[in-house]
Amino acid sequence: KMDDDDDVPQLSSQALAALQEFYLEQEQREGAKTSQGSSQYSVGSIEENWQLSQFWYSEETASCLADEAIAAAGKDGKIACISAPSVYQKLKEREGLAVSVCILEYDRRFSVYGEEFVFYDYNSPLSLPENLLPHSFDIVVADPPYLSEECLKKTAETIKYLTKGKILLCTGAVMEEQAAKHLGVKMCKFIPRHSRNLANEFRCYVNYVSGLD
Repeated sequence: KMDDDDDVPQLSSQALAALQEFYLEQEQREGAKTSQGSSQYSVGSIEENWQLSQFWYSEETASCLADEAIAAAGKDGKIACISAPSVYQKLKEREGLAVSVCILEYDRRFSVYGEEFVFYDYNSPLSLPENLLPHSFDIVVADPPYLSEECLKKTAETIKYLTKGKILLCTGAVMEEQAAKHLGVKMCKFIPRHSRNLANEFRCYVNYVSGLD
């Protein structure tokens, strides 16, 4: 009787080495893109990964949301960006920024941002590092990756744990009721735009008097 394993194609060690080299080169290219020319913080320095449901904001929207977060956080304030890397990048582009920022993100490519990067999986909303103390952020800016109540509800747990009070949520217009239910936020007049047109209408929601109306 033939060994069952004979049917399973095995990669030769050369092929495996070539594959590893290809991945390494790809990583270095991503890294080089981040470190050269523009700024490592420019929106788009890390490309969108659609499998992770990533869509970056347009420059104008990212700037507008960054301005709003700075105004809401106040002098020497602390801002947390949950699944909203383009807002984080815009904040970091500001020279001499008096606020401190951290980015909670599932995509480990953002670990290029060092200490400020916190690996985040909304399925475990409260498995956060000890240095992220409860109610230690003046404002939390969040853009849950999926338009589902489950994703919003779990992300909401993280938001409520981290914020001292202020919340700026970006999600689909269809999530208005759930956003009110889980976070007590109301829709603003401001319409966020993405660098690519998305099929779903996107909106911003806040629970404080903001400059987005």
